[in-house]
Amino acid sequence: MSVPKDDCEQLLGAVMPFAEQMLSEHGAFHPFGASMMQDGEIVSNAAYVGDDGDSEEVIEMLLAGFRSSAVKGEIKASALVYDIRTIPPGKIDKQDAIAVNLDHSENYSIVVMFPYSISEQHGLLIEDAFASAGDAEIFSK
Repeated sequence: MSVPKDDCEQLLGAVMPFAEQMLSEHGAFHPFGASMMQDGEIVSNAAYVGDDGDSEEVIEMLLAGFRSSAVKGEIKASALVYDIRTIPPGKIDKQDAIAVNLDHSENYSIVVMFPYSISEQHGLLIEDAFASAGDAEIFSK
């Protein structure tokens, strides 16, 4: 039997390198995700809503896919990754952050945020992560 926090940490480890790569190479990334299948296999997830689509549409499409897979019992965890602006603890100004919504079928839901900055001199700098409770919107009981 798997531990929800451990499964979500595996998902986090699977998605962060791609987000960091996209930020380093392009300065931005489109929302994307990953799912953990019942056997522990991690599968990448993406959505395309056309050239005129915005991030919110992509996020909604990814969430709908996660929910559908959860209802069918195909997945036990999901990770939704997107770029946000937030105020990290101890700071007063908003800054860019990678947000990772992690949901697990065993009633575990958390959002982990990684504040970052990009400069020509130093490249991508990821700061200390912080977390908050998630909305638990993928796996309904």
